[in-house]
Amino acid sequence: MKFKSSLRKSRFLAAGSALSLTLAVSMPVAFVTVLNAAGEARAAIVRSVEVRGNKGVDAQVIRDNLGLRAGQDYSPADIDAATKRLARLGIFSAVSIRPANGVLVVTVSEYQTVNKVTLEGNKAVKTKDLERVLSLKPREAFDMAKLMADEQTIRDAYTSLGRKGVTVKGRTAEAGNGRVNVIFDIKEGKRTKIDDVVFVGNKAFGSRRLRDILVTKRTNMFSWLTHGDVYNDDRLAADEEVLRRFYYNRGYADFHIVSSTADYNAESNKYTLTFVLDEGALYRFGDINVESTVPGVDTKSMMHRLKTEKGDRYNAAKIEDSVLNIGDKVADAGYAFAKVEPITNRDFSNHTIGLTYSIEQGERAYIERVEVRGNTKTRDQVIRREFDFAEGDAFSQTMVKRAKRRLEALGFFQSVNIGVNQGSAPDQVVLVVDVVEKPTGEFSIGGGYTTGGETPGISVDASITERNFLGRGQYVRISAGGGESDSRNYGFSFTEPYFLGYRIAAGIDLFHQAYRLDDDYKVRQTGGSLRFGVPITERLTGSIAYNYSEEKYKLKRYGCDRGVRRRAERGDYLTPEEEAACINLLDRYSGAIVEAADNSPWKRSSVSYGLTYNSIDNIDIPHEGLYARVIQEYAGIGGDADFLKTTAKATLYKTLSERYDLVGLIGGGGGYLHENGDRSGVRIFDMFKNNADMIRGFRYNGIGPRQRSRNGRYKYFLGGEKYINATAEVQFPLPVVPESFGMRGAVFADAASLYGNNYKASDRFGERRVTGKDSKWRSSAGISLMWASPFGPLRFDYAWPINKEKGDRTQNFNFGMSTKF
Repeated sequence: MKFKSSLRKSRFLAAGSALSLTLAVSMPVAFVTVLNAAGEARAAIVRSVEVRGNKGVDAQVIRDNLGLRAGQDYSPADIDAATKRLARLGIFSAVSIRPANGVLVVTVSEYQTVNKVTLEGNKAVKTKDLERVLSLKPREAFDMAKLMADEQTIRDAYTSLGRKGVTVKGRTAEAGNGRVNVIFDIKEGKRTKIDDVVFVGNKAFGSRRLRDILVTKRTNMFSWLTHGDVYNDDRLAADEEVLRRFYYNRGYADFHIVSSTADYNAESNKYTLTFVLDEGALYRFGDINVESTVPGVDTKSMMHRLKTEKGDRYNAAKIEDSVLNIGDKVADAGYAFAKVEPITNRDFSNHTIGLTYSIEQGERAYIERVEVRGNTKTRDQVIRREFDFAEGDAFSQTMVKRAKRRLEALGFFQSVNIGVNQGSAPDQVVLVVDVVEKPTGEFSIGGGYTTGGETPGISVDASITERNFLGRGQYVRISAGGGESDSRNYGFSFTEPYFLGYRIAAGIDLFHQAYRLDDDYKVRQTGGSLRFGVPITERLTGSIAYNYSEEKYKLKRYGCDRGVRRRAERGDYLTPEEEAACINLLDRYSGAIVEAADNSPWKRSSVSYGLTYNSIDNIDIPHEGLYARVIQEYAGIGGDADFLKTTAKATLYKTLSERYDLVGLIGGGGGYLHENGDRSGVRIFDMFKNNADMIRGFRYNGIGPRQRSRNGRYKYFLGGEKYINATAEVQFPLPVVPESFGMRGAVFADAASLYGNNYKASDRFGERRVTGKDSKWRSSAGISLMWASPFGPLRFDYAWPINKEKGDRTQNFNFGMSTKF
């Protein structure tokens, strides 16, 4: 037993000794091997670079961008960096680099190149409009991620037009040589409609009045033209904002929207929009003060900048205007970082809101950059130029609010939002401008019938208008038309709103028109204007223009030409035939008409200048505000005309009843034509003539100074050197017509006087004298139907003359394109 035990111990010791000897011998060898391997990994050498898989991209281009050269050491980190470097080129869908015995094998898969992009099945949206927003473009690399994104972009475009069931499937077709055709198959589906817009909880304002202010309209027979019955999330959000502004500006400071829902009926393919409102109480302004912690700011002078007054209805827009006015005044005084905050103090028992405009020295902040998003057509510069500051300037919340107003006023966008984000440093901010664009171009063709003006009767007109030409913010309009009385007209208009980079609107207008008056003589007018408009304040604009026109009048001569008449005026001898011809001419026309035609073609070169004030809340359907304009035209810069013509008009709108949507209008105007030098510089065609804007119930050019032909059979109204007019009107919704039709009724009363004419009749052929030159008042009353149609504002008036003079030409019914501005 002892022997066996000793033997086992001996064997164990022998095995241990052998293991120790083995480790002693092998460890250095293994250590050297590991060191050699690690050294090889750390310091492998590139003997050559082999490129595989490339087709359109040259292999040398890949080697140049690899960052590794033959003879250079490399490591796994170097290979990873080289792989990322090639991937960043954006021309390969896959990149792999594998070392093999000192050779770097670079395998790439190239993106295919887009040969062309085709859209199939689209009818409601034009191909060019969709192509503009797609990310896949011809001659660029194809990317499956972009294909899927473009599918969603097309769906979104149709959703914005109310196409709920649209399906879009993108596919590719090989075109050879590494090129691929991209095809989008589109099934547009049916356009959704708006069945009804319902309001719950409204007491101060009727549902009809609220529906009238919304962007979204109920479906009607003209919806296919106006597209007002389109539902989408952006429009719903815009409608909510419109409702808030409407209530906040009319005294309801606690107003909020409890909920807004859009219920879709799949069977009828229609939406029902429901707005649940909480109007809150009606508030008025209480005490109003201005306080400042900024040394040197005179708070008393700031009180004169306020638009809010104690006792008036609470109005958020007027508070905002006051903040802007104070902010401008403080900034002009050199306090760039001062901020103005309106602090409210509510008295819930008396329903008043006191205001304190607090002026404080804000933290110094500068604009690091301005980011513009969402504009696919409008150029960045068109948006950026509405800001009164640039990157690097001092940040001012007041100027941001003003820029937002200006952007909204352009009419290019459905919505505008400006966010303020933290910049790269505590005193840096980033402005993010998000816009949603809307269509700005239109092609219209239509016909109409006008009862008054120089060219009454049936007419056909066509025009192409673009309010954001090439995304530059420029206005372009080309028009042509014709109608009865041999009328023809052509026009071109162009406006650059930022001339030479300044906020100056510069434009040019060209026109040509020809028509026939009284079935006897023809008129042809050709000319144009070069105009400039300068904003003085947010509501006041100055204008100046140079105008040139050439007018020609052609009578049935009856053998009496200009030379014969001039000889007669000098007292020269006329043959019996010549005298008879002139007598026949004067038996058909008045002497003033003959003289004006004898002096044609008449060239008028003039400069006009004026001021326009506009605080109207809504140009299409005004409810509040004042529009006033005064303009003078000086003719005498060359040409034949020599006069000074002054005209002024003003129209004030006021809501009489919010609940019943009654709007009152009062307006007035006047004009004066002053002859410079002798009377040869003024023709009867430059005189003021009455029209439907001056007084209704009378024919165009149917009152005022007149002259009969020699035999007394024909009467011609010559117009007057002076006029004055006034009007009063009450507008109301039509109870049986849906408000989405855009129709309203009105009752009105007009009064006007047109007088003064210095034409001196010649006694040579028994020419009759001018009568009706005194200032006699005419008046009328009537009813109207106004329609904000897809073709423009139309108006139907029926007036009864109340006070008229013998010989006046009356006309009860008047119809035509009409506006009070």
